Amino acid sequence: MEQKITFQSDGLKLAGIVDTPPDLKPGERRPAFVVLHGFGGNKDGQGQIVVAKQFNQWGYVTLRVDFRGCGESEGEHGRIICLDQVADTRNAISYMAARSEVDPQRIALVGSSFGAAVAVFTGGADQRVAAVISCGGWGDGERKFRGQHPTPEAWERFTAMLERGRKHKEATGQSLWVSRWDVVPIPEHLRKNLPSKAQMEVPVETAQSMLDFRAEDVVARIAPRPLMLLHTVNDQVTPTEQSIRLSEKAGNPTELFLITGVSHFPLAGDGRHARAITRGWLDKVFSAAAMSAR
Repeated sequence: MEQKITFQSDGLKLAGIVDTPPDLKPGERRPAFVVLHGFGGNKDGQGQIVVAKQFNQWGYVTLRVDFRGCGESEGEHGRIICLDQVADTRNAISYMAARSEVDPQRIALVGSSFGAAVAVFTGGADQRVAAVISCGGWGDGERKFRGQHPTPEAWERFTAMLERGRKHKEATGQSLWVSRWDVVPIPEHLRKNLPSKAQMEVPVETAQSMLDFRAEDVVARIAPRPLMLLHTVNDQVTPTEQSIRLSEKAGNPTELFLITGVSHFPLAGDGRHARAITRGWLDKVFSAAAMSAR
């Protein structure tokens, strides 16, 4: 059963949708997942809806949320700053912990792409996070961007854009806005996976915040809470090595799953293989059935 909600994050009103399992009994508390969208996306993206609905069927309460500046949330639209999104995620956890149908000790995060990086960072920074699922995420912003702008010419264009943005801000006091594709290139055939009303322009400060963002630095702090890293082989958006390196730096229990046949959006559309892997992992380390009996 879906419920539109709002909650406060640093003085901004953020929008979300809470969905409860169909077999939830009155007075029962269930484990929950906060579902985090990708770069410039929103809670109504296909991937977020599919994940939330599937997790509901598996017995979890879910909250899919619009980060500030995205979707229906307050904040300057398009101004996407990594640490702001971490703050939004932590405030989403606080909101869910106060709901009567949620077990406050069993609130987990699942994120896609940018949202996956935010999920990993938040899991390392906030001990309230019970488990983390990262789908196509990244841990080192600079190394990620070098993989996304791989030739010397492409890297020069990207760094020149950052420099133009700094000079523009110094000269005018205003941000220089650029195409999202100049920040994170995505092949044409994959762009259909973006949700409607996705942010198509962002300030250069967004790119700089991503360049400086390093979930790798805190991923080891997630242990001994469970971490799942899911990535597609030869990902055409976020380099696969990002999840491999995260797995190398993480503590136990961490599991890395590399899958073929899809690129970057494995849970969206016909993502049965990715969802089967996810269900198997959940049954082993974060079972809704076992925890609902608490």
